[in-house]
Amino acid sequence: MDIGILVIGDELTSGMTLDTNSSFIARELQTQGWGVSAVMTVGDDNNAIGRGLDYLLKISSALVVTGGLGPTEDDVTTAAVAGAFGLCLHNDDIALARIKDRYAGLNLPWTENSARQAVFPEGAFIINNPVGTACGFLLDRNGIPVAVIPGVPAEARRMFLDGVIPLFRDKLPNREYVSKKTIKLFGRTESQINQSLSLEYLEIPGVRVGFYPRFPEIHLLVTSRGTRMDRVEETLSVVCDRIKEKLGRYIFGYDNDTMEGVVAALLTDRELTLSVAESCTGGLITDRLTNVPGSSVFLERGLVSYSNRSKEELLGVPASIIEKHGAVSEEVATLMAEGIRKLAGTDIGLSTTGIAGPTGGTEEKPVGTLFVGLSTGEHTTCRRFLFGWDRRRMKEMSAQVALNMLRKHLTGESK
Repeated sequence: MDIGILVIGDELTSGMTLDTNSSFIARELQTQGWGVSAVMTVGDDNNAIGRGLDYLLKISSALVVTGGLGPTEDDVTTAAVAGAFGLCLHNDDIALARIKDRYAGLNLPWTENSARQAVFPEGAFIINNPVGTACGFLLDRNGIPVAVIPGVPAEARRMFLDGVIPLFRDKLPNREYVSKKTIKLFGRTESQINQSLSLEYLEIPGVRVGFYPRFPEIHLLVTSRGTRMDRVEETLSVVCDRIKEKLGRYIFGYDNDTMEGVVAALLTDRELTLSVAESCTGGLITDRLTNVPGSSVFLERGLVSYSNRSKEELLGVPASIIEKHGAVSEEVATLMAEGIRKLAGTDIGLSTTGIAGPTGGTEEKPVGTLFVGLSTGEHTTCRRFLFGWDRRRMKEMSAQVALNMLRKHLTGESK
């Protein structure tokens, strides 16, 4: 059962907006055991929409269409779909009343063009929108179900999961079971990981391993398919165990895990407190940690000590050390980690100092140089790294490296 995806919007074809709906929908379809015949993007144009529908209907068992259901003149999807299928449009009074209530509940001003969202092709089954104003709808085109939903990502995702998938399940019986797991790695490139995982090592019928770079991480999506769920899950477990056997030291999490979330859980479980002194990362580490709910349990403070003066006055780094070794040095990173730990009175102090570029590098310390310090009450360690990314990616990589260094310390991997 292959399903086509048609994404509509001038903002997408012009490159002004990134399409995230099709990737989300495709992933969820795969989870349900359905394939994707094709993904197509067209602008807000009746003819283009009609041609897209015509092509996808020829190669698909069902269609998902997103975008162009709003109240403005350029939201032409409903009319375009009706025209392509030779259907008349009609106003739905129940949908109109619901939309008006929704506007009132959101304290939005009502305008007459908002009523466009209550117009549907004849014979359409309305798909409720629990998080927005525009409803979607389902049509049957010669036995092929066509689901049309808004393009706003939060609305599209919710409506696809709650509205479209149940409808498709009724009309497209699932003939196989699917189980999947995402394995998240850091510290190896995609090519290095691929080389470690030879095809012979992973080759098991019904299993696919996909590589998905998510800078600065690499995600492996392992998908297992079959006619019996118990065997599907057993096969998935076997392959994941084989990957862990080869690459366990680089695996930091699975599925919805994040590096900061893993670190937060480790600190919380061990009842340890943390303080962070950041220079080149500019607060990125602290920002990521505070994105984790409950981070106040372990995170005492984060300090951006960007200037030499701040390193001296706030962290107690002697000016003579900075003058002799430079602000980007093992000596300064070590003292920064010790200084923030003592200042905050925490169990662990973490620090970063580096050269993000594009200027400021030397032959001895080129652009991309990073030092990460980690201090406990018993000892302080510092590691040097060298990266070749642009300034923004250098900062992101540096934050990731620092968090991973802390993770390894907490799990005992650094010993």
